[in-house]
Amino acid sequence: MTYPLLALTVAIFAALSAQAQGVPPAATTTVPQQQRATDFIVAVVNSEPVTNQEVMRELQRAKQQLAQQGKTQVNPQELARQVLDRLINDKIQLQLAKETGIKVDDAALDLAEQNIARQNQIDVATLRQKLAAEGMTVSQFRAQLRDQLSLTRLRERDLEPRVRVSDQDVEQALREQQSSNTDPASMEINLSQILIAVPENATPAQIAALEARAKRALERARAGNDFVELVREFSDAPDRANGGQLGLRTADRYPLLFVEATQALNAGDISALVRSGAGFHILKVTEKKSAGLPATAVTQSRARHILLRVTPQMTEAAARSKLMEFKKQIIAGKDDFATLAKEFSQDGSAAQGGDLGWTNPGMFVPEFEEVMNRLAPSQISDPLVSRFGVHLIQLVERRKSALNPREQKEALRAQLREKKLDEAYITWTRDLRGRAYVEMREPAQ
Repeated sequence: MTYPLLALTVAIFAALSAQAQGVPPAATTTVPQQQRATDFIVAVVNSEPVTNQEVMRELQRAKQQLAQQGKTQVNPQELARQVLDRLINDKIQLQLAKETGIKVDDAALDLAEQNIARQNQIDVATLRQKLAAEGMTVSQFRAQLRDQLSLTRLRERDLEPRVRVSDQDVEQALREQQSSNTDPASMEINLSQILIAVPENATPAQIAALEARAKRALERARAGNDFVELVREFSDAPDRANGGQLGLRTADRYPLLFVEATQALNAGDISALVRSGAGFHILKVTEKKSAGLPATAVTQSRARHILLRVTPQMTEAAARSKLMEFKKQIIAGKDDFATLAKEFSQDGSAAQGGDLGWTNPGMFVPEFEEVMNRLAPSQISDPLVSRFGVHLIQLVERRKSALNPREQKEALRAQLREKKLDEAYITWTRDLRGRAYVEMREPAQ
């Protein structure tokens, strides 16, 4: 579950993350001078005040996050109400955490601070410099971080034990998924196509030649040839630049002809030849799932990497420099990625030339996976820092892979648990709010 205001890269660091990715921050997080000069109490929570400055600061961060998500059309009054509501709930929960003995020591704070720095691809000293530029002292930042960690521990302690997903829950959801497979409005599919276009006034001989061409493409697709390459070679459709993908949508938004041709197919399967007014179609089921349920296929990545661990003898800066030099040598054709990995990588994959094999989403730490997911096949990343050291990543290839029955059940169990946690959080928050004394005063300005 993603608890409100709980990512350890706290909202303060939305700007830092954006800068790390080359995106200009939407706005500064500092509070304008005139707002600092006119502070007042907006609400009282069990004798603890919520001030106008607090609301304005959180409102600014909320606007910044929404802007980075492309959401610019927001109601200012409604957003301010939501921000104040979150602040009140957080204060109630922090008071409960303190009363029930939850403590966050300095070692945990240090580790969280280091993780935030790594996620922004900077060191702690640079992080603190950026904080100062944003108008926040180190002590203010660490106090906010301590609150976030306290809230996380409280919610994990009080909410996690409340949620259980039984085997019966999973089986029931699977039955519902199977029963909805016959309803086009509840089934989502993503198809890729090869279109051999047939001109409107084509002669029988032309049609026969085009059909023979389509059959050759179909044979190669079913033989396991890369579908994207076949699209580039054969397809006459405008979507060829996108690998022929038509997009994930409910089945009722696809032509009935396409739905009927792929209804009995699983993810990864190829249809028979389909004839329409436009020509001959070869359809590949890229993804198929019931709306609101986990996909039955995932995008797998095969990558390799070179890992240099940070030690007193090998600083982070030195590791970055060395890996950047490796990248230049590989791109120039002077060296080979696998050869360098075997010689220099300090990971268990070194003997395999750094090859990490085929992996599903979520198998790597977030900072590694985020960079890997942005790479195109054969592309090499710049050096990046994770909790394990400094990496150089090359994406070898990607593919869509169907989940086996056990993996589908586990994905469904995780989704059901997330839904139950969300429901439990709402009920828990409402209960705490009902037992607290909250006095609303002047609106935030």
